[in-house]
Amino acid sequence: MLTAGDYSNHGRPLQPETSLAELNLPRVLCVLSSMLEKLVARNEKLIDILSQELDGLNSGSVRLGNSLNTFHGVRAPSISIPKYLERIYKYTNCSPSCFVVGYVYIDRLTHRHPDSLVTSLNVHRLLVTSVMVASKMLDDEHYNNAIYARVGGVSNAELNKLELELLFLLDFRVMVSSRVFESYCFHLEKEMVVNGTGMKIERALTPKAMDDLETEISIEDKQSPSPPQIVE
Repeated sequence: MLTAGDYSNHGRPLQPETSLAELNLPRVLCVLSSMLEKLVARNEKLIDILSQELDGLNSGSVRLGNSLNTFHGVRAPSISIPKYLERIYKYTNCSPSCFVVGYVYIDRLTHRHPDSLVTSLNVHRLLVTSVMVASKMLDDEHYNNAIYARVGGVSNAELNKLELELLFLLDFRVMVSSRVFESYCFHLEKEMVVNGTGMKIERALTPKAMDDLETEISIEDKQSPSPPQIVE
């Protein structure tokens, strides 16, 4: 299984990363990746500050909540959040609305478990799991866990475990009303104004294809068997 750094295009190295906007991808991916990158940076800065203060007091290491431990990796994956979101959208056939609802789930997690922070060690697993659950709630047709595992760079067994963990952490509160959905869309659009774009995010369902999935990634900490082949 290739790592994120092993992306290739028929044997040729890929060109430097292109922005989501330049690739004509849904605007929700751009604003969501920006918000998550800021959240991760803020949380990791907080952890560093607390660690330095505790070191000065000889009080040991920072102790955070363990609610998100199942989603933690030993090291941060090399693939960026924008590229990871792009990959999920491109290959899973999910609608743009799934990313909004996936964000709702992550936000609910942080409010229900405020002592557990979203960091570079868990954000990728949280994303692929949240979007997958959202697609099951929103889309009439969606890929199964094996496909999401292949796209997300984890084993099918691990993704099954992550899905169950997410559901229990949310107390199975995975329904999102139209009012809540619109409020999160509005919040994301306000963030776009702050970023200087000031455009509305997509709410319509947009079918995609997965028959050109040519590259593999892995965000697992250990080498795993090759992922299952896509079945027709």
